[in-house]
Amino acid sequence: MTRRQFIPLAGVAATAGYASFKMQKPPKLSDGPAGNSAVAIVRARSYSEDLAGRMLEGVRQCGLDVRGKRVLLKPNLVEFDSATVINTDASVIAAAVELFHRLGAAEVKIGEGPGHRRDTLDLAEDARYRASIPKFESIFTDLNRDDVAPIKGFAGESEFYFPKTVLAADLIVSLAKMKTHHWAGATLSMKNFFGIVPGSVYGWPKNKLHYIGIPQSVVELNRVFRNTFAIVDGVVGMEGNGPIQGTPKPAGVLVMGHDLVAVDATCCRIMGIDPEKVEYLRLAATLGHVHIGRIEQRGETIASVHTNFALIDEFSKLRLA
Repeated sequence: MTRRQFIPLAGVAATAGYASFKMQKPPKLSDGPAGNSAVAIVRARSYSEDLAGRMLEGVRQCGLDVRGKRVLLKPNLVEFDSATVINTDASVIAAAVELFHRLGAAEVKIGEGPGHRRDTLDLAEDARYRASIPKFESIFTDLNRDDVAPIKGFAGESEFYFPKTVLAADLIVSLAKMKTHHWAGATLSMKNFFGIVPGSVYGWPKNKLHYIGIPQSVVELNRVFRNTFAIVDGVVGMEGNGPIQGTPKPAGVLVMGHDLVAVDATCCRIMGIDPEKVEYLRLAATLGHVHIGRIEQRGETIASVHTNFALIDEFSKLRLA
């Protein structure tokens, strides 16, 4: 059964979950937090460039300070297919490790809990993480199998369990991949947090989150985890039937910022998607800024890097005018 064939089943699950966990009515996009959000767009045309240097430009433009902090890098590692570009590129992760050490972080770790494959280290081998990232195994934690601890009040649950590695981090950096998604429209820095939910507790492909509902789960994860920063790998993204069956789409950018809602809205505009029509972003409008007038664009302009990503027919209505 493919992910697309799974849609009817996922729809039933999401509806059942939504019956027991209803979020408040989606706020108006103008009802977001006070102030504006800085989002940096930095050009990176290939993975052979000085990616750490490019990231440093964006981090400085966003005013990020990580001195003395425990940093957890959360890449997007889902599945592997040599014919396409499913995962955050290993070069981006290696550059981020170098960058955050250079910026004075007390500790830099990598953590991921893939939604499909259960042998995470084999998947990391396929994706060249083990070969390309120095001392990878000593700094990597499989979040699907890490020790867990409960937090209170997640999606209507009295308790919900998360990996201790995630809970111990001072800063979680979402190293997402710029991709379309055949259920959510787009998968970027916010959706990337599905990987911090432990599969050993909640199943594969994170069944509990599908039961709650994908947009609702995206918002809940980002409501609970606020100590975050995003660096989205748009050097080569994925278009069409993403997040695992699409085709490569070079966009030549890294997009970063503190406000993950604003980062995702900016990525959508780069991809030719109207973020104000993406359900999870509309639901997240109290967490961050979707409206373009509330986002301080730094570095490159959206217009200078805009490239339409192909969309499946069901999401043609999301095309940015």
